[in-house]
Amino acid sequence: METTRLSSKGQIVLPLSVRKNRKWQPGTQLTVEETEDGVLLRPAKPFPPTTFDELIAILEKNKYTGKPKTLEEMDAAIANEVRRRRARGRY
Repeated sequence: METTRLSSKGQIVLPLSVRKNRKWQPGTQLTVEETEDGVLLRPAKPFPPTTFDELIAILEKNKYTGKPKTLEEMDAAIANEVRRRRARGRY
């Protein structure tokens, strides 16, 4: 078991082994929940839950009118974004 300290600003450093096991990168947002046994950290969900009816309403409101992309165009766009993020050290 590893230990850490609370700073005067209320910050803690999570041990590297925990961050690696959880694949938590700098900037990962975590929810903090008090429990009977202590404090629970979980990665925050990026979007609030959405119902199927809300999704249908959004899709009907924002119908796409452009020309559909080909699979090759989509693959190229994904590859470009991966290269861009790797160049920034994100992956």
